[in-house]
Amino acid sequence: MAAVMVWTAVRQTPTIDEPVYVGTAVVQLREHSLRFNPEHPPLGKLVVGVGALLAGPRLEPGFRGDQGVLGRRLLYESGNDPWRLMLWARLPVIALTLLFGLVVYAFARELAGTGAGLVALALYVFSPDLVAHGSLATLDVPAAGFVLTSVWLLWRARHGRSWCLPLAGVALGAALATKMSTLPAVPVLLVPAARAGLRAVSGGNSRRARARAFAYAGVVAVAAVAVVWAAYLLVDPRLRWAPRQPVPDVAGLRGLLVQLLPFPEPYRDGMRVQFGLEDASWQGFLFGRLYTGSRWYYMPAALLVKTPLGALALWAAGTVAVVAVRRLRPAAPYLLAAPAVLLAAAMLGTRNLGTRYALFLPMFLAVAAGCVLVTAAHRHRPAVPSATGARAVPVVTGARAVPVVTGALVAFAAVSSLRTFPFYLPYSNEAFGGPAKTRLRLHDSNVDWGQDLGRLAERLREHHRGEHVWLVYKGSGVPSFYGIHASDPRKMPARQVRGLLVVSDSAAARATGRLAALIASSRPVGDVGHSITIYRR
Repeated sequence: MAAVMVWTAVRQTPTIDEPVYVGTAVVQLREHSLRFNPEHPPLGKLVVGVGALLAGPRLEPGFRGDQGVLGRRLLYESGNDPWRLMLWARLPVIALTLLFGLVVYAFARELAGTGAGLVALALYVFSPDLVAHGSLATLDVPAAGFVLTSVWLLWRARHGRSWCLPLAGVALGAALATKMSTLPAVPVLLVPAARAGLRAVSGGNSRRARARAFAYAGVVAVAAVAVVWAAYLLVDPRLRWAPRQPVPDVAGLRGLLVQLLPFPEPYRDGMRVQFGLEDASWQGFLFGRLYTGSRWYYMPAALLVKTPLGALALWAAGTVAVVAVRRLRPAAPYLLAAPAVLLAAAMLGTRNLGTRYALFLPMFLAVAAGCVLVTAAHRHRPAVPSATGARAVPVVTGARAVPVVTGALVAFAAVSSLRTFPFYLPYSNEAFGGPAKTRLRLHDSNVDWGQDLGRLAERLREHHRGEHVWLVYKGSGVPSFYGIHASDPRKMPARQVRGLLVVSDSAAARATGRLAALIASSRPVGDVGHSITIYRR
């Protein structure tokens, strides 16, 4: 996993969100200012910034443009090498992704043994979504991994390790200080903390037990709130707050809930910005259909396309095992409640932009999938003596098949993942045609997030030197920096658009009017990274 993520990080140009995060991180660490990107708390960006600063980036202090211009200024207009800078910014996220894999292994091993830990780790390592987003300087994998770590520590606290409670609170706080979308998990995680307090005292209904339950939940909550405050204070000890973008007014119940949050004002304003984004009109694309708004079934459908078939089978089997097997049943609320609540929140959201909003699922369900191996021991019956007095024969009801089938499904998932190398963002499983066909069913960060601009430049130099290029690119990169000198076909009459028409697949998915007509009247002659299509006119 480390090898393929580093290789991917080296080869990919900046995706849409990365320049904003990297530019904001540099400003936060150098100028101790919170003025950019308030819609996301600072911790994840500080992690990214530690790597970015090791590259020694140049950026004039006091930049006053918006956050999108900030990222472009840092990467392309300040004399920095964007390839080197982005690699250094991505390395800390890669390191965190690998550490979360160890949490997956440890969690599954504690539940069902070493074999379960290895199955869970294999599914994690070969998850195309985790490889793809774990190799980017973004916030989705860190936020999901911190939630998983908090749940694992709460499980350990359930078994008498009370010292894990404050650590669980720290991990929960790290998730909240990375992405606000993890807030729905807070009440879900406080419940097992309280239950650990009840178990610590004999006579669970006594006043003392209830006091202990409140105390345990309070430790987790206080630790989480403290981490959020610490993240903001680390950027600016004086918490000076002067946002560079308008903060919308949020009324009603949402406004009241935001006001009651025990977090710094920049965090609460960031929540208001997020609600403003939720209220905006977004376009979605699912199974070839472009629509405005959201579809509640978008996320399950996208996960069905972008998860290896072997992993899907093991996720389902693991979920059933955790609920059905008595030995595993106490772990069910830990493994299933938090991802269920976070998935429901993602399904109710208005931004149908990718499975990156549900990266907690391949983490939690990898742990559950490892627990399938417990069913092998569960189904192995004791020896039954023969009626004739012959030697007793053990009765095996499919027990030996469980490890074999599990291993085969893990291998199937691994092969599917390896076949998509090094194009992990546009992955889709074999039932939906593989990564070359993902663009027909999904868009945005599921397929094309601007990551292949550098590869396009190589293709044009090697195979289309001297040809006129018409480009519609969706991303944060600057084509001219990579040697791509192209015209915008949407600004010219169709009869004059001759030569190569190069279109990002996310732009093609949302094409209407003139661009749609140009694509329909062109002949596809190749693709770049399964995210950009080259047509000839």
